[in-house]
Amino acid sequence: MKYLEEFRDEKQVKKLLDDIHSIVTREWSIMEICGGQTHSLVKNGILNLLPDKITMVHGPGCPVCVTPIGMIDRAVELALEKDVIMCSFGDMVRVPGSEMSLMKSKAFGADIRIVYSPLDALKIARENPKKEVVFFAVGFETTAPANALSVIQAAKSGLRNYSILTSHVLVPPAMEAILSDEETRIDGFLAAGHVCAIMGSEEYEPISEKYGVPVIITGFEPVDLLYGIKSCVEQLESGKSELDNQYKRVVRRAGNTEAKSIIFEIFEVGDREWRGIGMIPSSGYHVKGKYSEYDAIRKLDVVAVDGKENPDCMAGLILKGLKKPHECPLFGEKCSPSNPQGAPMVSSEGACAAYYHFGYEPE
Repeated sequence: MKYLEEFRDEKQVKKLLDDIHSIVTREWSIMEICGGQTHSLVKNGILNLLPDKITMVHGPGCPVCVTPIGMIDRAVELALEKDVIMCSFGDMVRVPGSEMSLMKSKAFGADIRIVYSPLDALKIARENPKKEVVFFAVGFETTAPANALSVIQAAKSGLRNYSILTSHVLVPPAMEAILSDEETRIDGFLAAGHVCAIMGSEEYEPISEKYGVPVIITGFEPVDLLYGIKSCVEQLESGKSELDNQYKRVVRRAGNTEAKSIIFEIFEVGDREWRGIGMIPSSGYHVKGKYSEYDAIRKLDVVAVDGKENPDCMAGLILKGLKKPHECPLFGEKCSPSNPQGAPMVSSEGACAAYYHFGYEPE
């Protein structure tokens, strides 16, 4: 299949690995932003094929993983106390909150429904006119257009029993927060191609310039990732720090202007808390005031809460790239996909889940 099999080509993979081995002379830490990239690196065995001098650091690139516990608790409160039909993607229902997950709230009578699109939630709202239907709108910029579009469609059709619980987070401010953290040492980034397909590449140029780090936009297949790593290492070895779009078959500098116009019709940028990281200024989307009747927090008067993290879970350090999943004492013992203690073990894009499912152990 075009744009799939050719980016899994064994000969290209071997050549790229040989090239990377031949050019690296120093130790470099490169963070891949997206959990999908992490899974591909682990699943395809790339981590163990790279030179020892290259350390791939797994970033906070999983929107399920960085959704704060307080937001999970709000969703549980809506489902149990406000008697709503709570619609969510499958990963989110299993993420632990302070007391319980959405899945566990079903045992106490909550009406939780797993959907594959916000449009599914709109359909449920039409079919249940006497019940408030809330869609848990989680994601990076990638999912924001579809979530915004559901509000636009609800408003146009006069649907009044639909709202969204928004926990959208934005990638560039998170990168800046990581680079500004004194504990973190990142030499370069692999930026997420699907996010850039929506927002474009231009917003990453100032990050390269300000912090002096290469930012390479890549896809998710082995050849994509190795091209990105090679480009990053070449820049680092030569003292360069530029934005390089290695995903040009999908990403344009200005991004998808139509999708962005839909996003900014519904959302505005504001501060957002990230699970395990804390508050990052201007790192999230919030529903604009003109659409407040579709904002579940304002519409249903949900009280903000400070969620309590499991003190033994190292998810925050893993999301910052300061620890690897196997370094957590809970990993594989008290924490597994069937009994997750932290979000990175729940999500299909979480670093802990990747290490667990693919049995990765550093050599």
